[in-house]
Amino acid sequence: MQVSREELLHIAKLSNLKINDEEIDNYRLNLEEILNFADIVKNANVDELDETIGANDNFNVFREDVLKEFEDREALLANAPERERDMFKVPKVIQ
Repeated sequence: MQVSREELLHIAKLSNLKINDEEIDNYRLNLEEILNFADIVKNANVDELDETIGANDNFNVFREDVLKEFEDREALLANAPERERDMFKVPKVIQ
């Protein structure tokens, strides 16, 4: 499947991507390869295959939540990039 320069620039605009002139050909070729592969998958013969939803029949398999005490707290906290009052200190994620 061929992708024109204009189509690529339109897709980039819709995706809010900034593509410079040197990158256009490379992106266009990569997109063509992806679309060609998708076409191969789409046209694959699956008539002889059974329908499969999952790899096995198990669903909603949960393990019991068990509290385990870590014996060497200092060794555990030694891996922390930052710590505060014997806890991992992480960046604020909610504003």
